Amino acid sequence: MTTLALRTARLRLVPYTPADEEDFVALFQDTRVSRWMGEGPQTEAEDRALFGRIFSKVYAQDLFDVWAVRHEDRFVGHAEIKPSPEAGGHEIVYALAATAWGQGFGTEIAQALTGYGFDRLGLTEVHATVAAENAASLVLLERIGFRHVRDIAEDDGGTTRVLIRSLASEAAGAGQPR
Repeated sequence: MTTLALRTARLRLVPYTPADEEDFVALFQDTRVSRWMGEGPQTEAEDRALFGRIFSKVYAQDLFDVWAVRHEDRFVGHAEIKPSPEAGGHEIVYALAATAWGQGFGTEIAQALTGYGFDRLGLTEVHATVAAENAASLVLLERIGFRHVRDIAEDDGGTTRVLIRSLASEAAGAGQPR
């Protein structure tokens, strides 16, 4: 599995290159973004190590697809689709730089990742996990056809919502067009 470049109306999702490290680290060091990602904000050294693992592990072992997101050749975010035991299937993950918020890019990324899961990976379901407090992402995903299926109680007292979009609901007309 080699990560392919994807295009939306305004965005390009391309495999990372080593030159993207500073943009990646800046994105994940912004606590407005990282508070919603994984374990939350990490140290700069941890984010640099994470970036390195994209090459040494994820790409090297063809584990899953991960992209730098660009608008007009400017780095604006991060995207991936990967197996997730917590979600119970393949999960989409995306993060946008705060300067790119409110422009509809999140919707384009989520739709592109979901379409890639169905069309390229042959999935019948695509999952997303979102912190219950992340209202913007929950609204976005529900608007494009994801539905809430369960909650996960986190060790820190928070709640993660598990959402799903399935091909069966697409065929029945329940989902938005991709």
